Amino acid sequence: MIALRHFTLRDAAAVQEKRYPAKARAEIEQLIREWNEKTHCGRRFAMLAIVHDDEIVGFCSWFEHSKSVVSFGVDVWEGERKKGYAFKALTQLEECVREKGFAIVQDQVRADNVASIRLHEKLQFETDGYVYRNQKDGKVLLFLKALTTAA
Repeated sequence: MIALRHFTLRDAAAVQEKRYPAKARAEIEQLIREWNEKTHCGRRFAMLAIVHDDEIVGFCSWFEHSKSVVSFGVDVWEGERKKGYAFKALTQLEECVREKGFAIVQDQVRADNVASIRLHEKLQFETDGYVYRNQKDGKVLLFLKALTTAA
């Protein structure tokens, strides 16, 4: 069982150790403050800790693109992968954003990220299989999922 929750400043040591070892503690604490502002670039946003047995095993996020479209991000830390945490976290995140009124999840997945591609397929996202270029000129696949059911 996992839980999703907002980060607190008490999480800075774990975030530094597991994800950002080159950053100073003060930088990590500032990141956590920014994550908890609940907006980014004027849009609704949430960065949430993925917690298993009272330990943070990664994080996931959602970002509002429009009143009905949202995107997800997930990062499970080294040593914690292949345990189903990303699947469980994004399943919970789907319910969270559905309750907030979003209807579509649109994710960009690096074309070489086989694990994320498989995760999105397992979560029943759809893709056209075409490789696009993102703003950073990286090769990505677009994955979409409707959060509402047809009447």
